[in-house]
Amino acid sequence: MSSRCALATRSSSLAPLDSLAPLAPALGALVLAVALGACERRVDEPLPVTPGGDGADIPARDVAPPPSTETPPAVVGAPPAVDAGRCIDPTPPTPQRPPPKAGPDPACPDYPTGPFQLATGKVIFLEAKAPDVIVEVARRENERARGLMYRKSMAENRGMLFVFQQRRNHSFWMHNTCIPLDMLFIDRDGTIVGIEENTPTLNDSNFDVACPSTYVLELNAGWARRHGVVAGQKVRLEGI
Repeated sequence: MSSRCALATRSSSLAPLDSLAPLAPALGALVLAVALGACERRVDEPLPVTPGGDGADIPARDVAPPPSTETPPAVVGAPPAVDAGRCIDPTPPTPQRPPPKAGPDPACPDYPTGPFQLATGKVIFLEAKAPDVIVEVARRENERARGLMYRKSMAENRGMLFVFQQRRNHSFWMHNTCIPLDMLFIDRDGTIVGIEENTPTLNDSNFDVACPSTYVLELNAGWARRHGVVAGQKVRLEGI
């Protein structure tokens, strides 16, 4: 019991009891009311309030801290970087030559001596959703001179990779070549510096991209565009 309640109880016993006998019921009720009033519970002070959005008061401890207005930095993937001033022959939105007819050129000559037996390797496209390509590797002069001449077909994900000792602007032709091709000119760091698309069969014109390269990859015509391969992307060579 608190000290305030004890004081009220003692003061009620000071008057003579006989003189107050007629008033005993009323006095008893009064004393009881005073004692109860003196002993009522302490009422906690109200919590600080904060006006709500609709005008209602909300207890401060129920108010969430305001959300942060700072926007976290976005993580954005960057396109393949190309050194400023580097020679790249950009791939146009549409091919410069129309897609060729399917199948080998009907005027294709026969093999004079049969195909070379070449070592194989793999070309992996790092920045395009393209399948890996298994390639025959033409290293020697006579292998590069023959290339894909006289071939009448080539599997979809197969090709031939020409490996050169010198990094320079290499030029190709389609002499005695019976299937149309895409030619990917690749620099020594794996960057595709340009693509000649849909080169025509049995054609002695020169095909190049006017940029230095170390490798040239020949694929079936239309292969690069079908798989989203463009100049400026990179490849990795395995087993070359």
